[in-house]
Amino acid sequence: MRIPNDTCILVADGRKMLFFRNEGDADYLQLELETKRTQDNPPNREHKTDSAGRNFSSAGPRRSKMQETDFHQLEEDRFAAETADLLYKRAHAGEIEKLLIVAPPRTLGELRRHYHREVEERLVGEIDKDLTGHSVADIEKAILNAG
Repeated sequence: MRIPNDTCILVADGRKMLFFRNEGDADYLQLELETKRTQDNPPNREHKTDSAGRNFSSAGPRRSKMQETDFHQLEEDRFAAETADLLYKRAHAGEIEKLLIVAPPRTLGELRRHYHREVEERLVGEIDKDLTGHSVADIEKAILNAG
């Protein structure tokens, strides 16, 4: 994938966001970190206090367990929504001309739900990979080998 100079690259998952800018050219990426945000999101067992409730059927003695809320996933989804809002603010302020987003499939889906038109207009591509725990060199290599 060819990424022109000055393209913004968001590498995110549900807990970490890295915002880079390509200071190199389309053939030789040189990603410079502009913003880094992380969210402390403990496992679901630390978010909840009770087990799932029971539901009684209106006909007969049947009882069924209610589905448990995954608070950990809710926090990851909220973080993705906040990240999409940050993208909108930067795009609206003219700080983003071209944008590439790299995120795991679930996070990418949640980001898409919150894209504003101004972000969509600047989007040059999406890569569905989790690269937040990788080095900058590995991120550059994965981007160049994508697509």
